[in-house]
Amino acid sequence: MENKIKITAGPYVFAARLETELAPQTCAAFLARLPFKSQIVHVRWSGEGVWIPLGDYEFGVGYENHTSYPSPGQFILYPGGISETEILLAYGGVHFASKMGQLAGNHFLTIVDGLENLTALGKMTLWKGAQDIVFELQS
Repeated sequence: MENKIKITAGPYVFAARLETELAPQTCAAFLARLPFKSQIVHVRWSGEGVWIPLGDYEFGVGYENHTSYPSPGQFILYPGGISETEILLAYGGVHFASKMGQLAGNHFLTIVDGLENLTALGKMTLWKGAQDIVFELQS
């Protein structure tokens, strides 16, 4: 299974590693949907993060390698349930939550190159609005 992903978010490019050993089902479900194109917006309740709201989109996975406190550069997938399905990227301190309360998401992807631009992406999204994001296999 390929484990390197190229992420283009706003004007920035990042390289990330799939956490295939810790979240194999989530990684497989995400890989099956590549290239994955959407937009990120700034989180409302969780702190310093950006997210992709996905409504009732189904990834067909349950919880694995889940956390409420992703570190900067970690992506988590919330598979849905008491809140909508979403993907969140922490760029600073995050306590993952929604208006329903604390949530936990599957840590499945970690940025390994480009971290120096992560805070700038977060602040750009906060002050300038939604940014395009594309996930694709790194060539």
